[in-house]
Amino acid sequence: MRHFGQISPTVRDSLFHQEPCEFSAASPARTLAAALGATLYSPATRPKLADDVLKLAARGAVSMVLCLEDSIDDAEVAEAEENLVRQFADLDARGEELPLLFIRVREPGQIPDLVERLGPSVRRLSGFVLPKFTEERGVPFLEALADAETASGQRLFAMPVLESPELLHLETRTETLTGIAATVDKYRDRVLALRLGVTDFCSAYGLRRSPDMTAYDVQIVAAVIADVVNVLGRADGTGFTVTGPVWEYFRLQERMFKPQLRRSPFMEGRAEELRATLIEHDLDGLLREIELDRANGLQGKTCIHPSHVLPVHALSVVSHEEFSDAQDILRPERGGGGVMRSAYTNKMNEVKPHRAWAERTLLRAEVFGVAREEVGFVELLTAGLSG
Repeated sequence: MRHFGQISPTVRDSLFHQEPCEFSAASPARTLAAALGATLYSPATRPKLADDVLKLAARGAVSMVLCLEDSIDDAEVAEAEENLVRQFADLDARGEELPLLFIRVREPGQIPDLVERLGPSVRRLSGFVLPKFTEERGVPFLEALADAETASGQRLFAMPVLESPELLHLETRTETLTGIAATVDKYRDRVLALRLGVTDFCSAYGLRRSPDMTAYDVQIVAAVIADVVNVLGRADGTGFTVTGPVWEYFRLQERMFKPQLRRSPFMEGRAEELRATLIEHDLDGLLREIELDRANGLQGKTCIHPSHVLPVHALSVVSHEEFSDAQDILRPERGGGGVMRSAYTNKMNEVKPHRAWAERTLLRAEVFGVAREEVGFVELLTAGLSG
């Protein structure tokens, strides 16, 4: 699979200075963590889940979570597990390319049980999402994952969700973060990424942000995000990929603005009209939050609606200017440090302070590609929707 793989090679060539690389579930963890992009959640109860997965893959989704936790009723768990086993068998029989698939469980015991019940189709599973993760609750999940991996011979990753009240509350936050850090470090080879459960953070205080507000406008949430990145997202080799929080609003439907694209395609010079259409349909808050995610050290995003996937991916593409700066900073002859004017002559690049940023940028460029100089978000989104 590859990002923007739903677009024809000819159109991709017109958009990208460097095209996104191909990757698979067998790729190195470092590549997969960077490539997660918009991780789309779906309730495990959906009767045509296999069809949904293939349909969304064809529209550009590369990672999905099939949820047995908060998205379904307590009384539906057994039925949902049975449905997952059937749907995985269906997907395996079809033999088509799939997104990275994860199952969000409730209890550690579900992990070995599901892996056994999946049988040969477990090869279509990339791992498990672990809810309300703390040191105390997380260790049993990770031990169960390790045992299931050994029993099945299938590489299985964990994506812990950081959403517990202990992490939110100021008096327990430091101790909780320290415990989480020690736990995920011990199981580093199995932890693909850490996910933020901002909805649960808001719930603890009876809050809910409006479509006009990002997670960073809710100060109590922004403070937790900052502390999580501080402890768990460092660029010194000890950190992990931390993904962006969910955007809850999805009034936007692609059919609402596809006619707009047909009437005024970008190449006819009417990008602002398209941009206004996107903003009108509640994408403005999502776009601002994606930009703030990256500015605050987060990568990728949890998504609950297919209309969010393309915007997340379009804003994840590395601009030609970013790529140029990163390459300049990492040139071998710059190893001793120093400072130089950027090739775009609009900033100074300092080799040592900007090295970690440059390395992260080139990894993002590998999986999401580098846009041509004249190509921006609107062109990428338009092409993705038309493709």
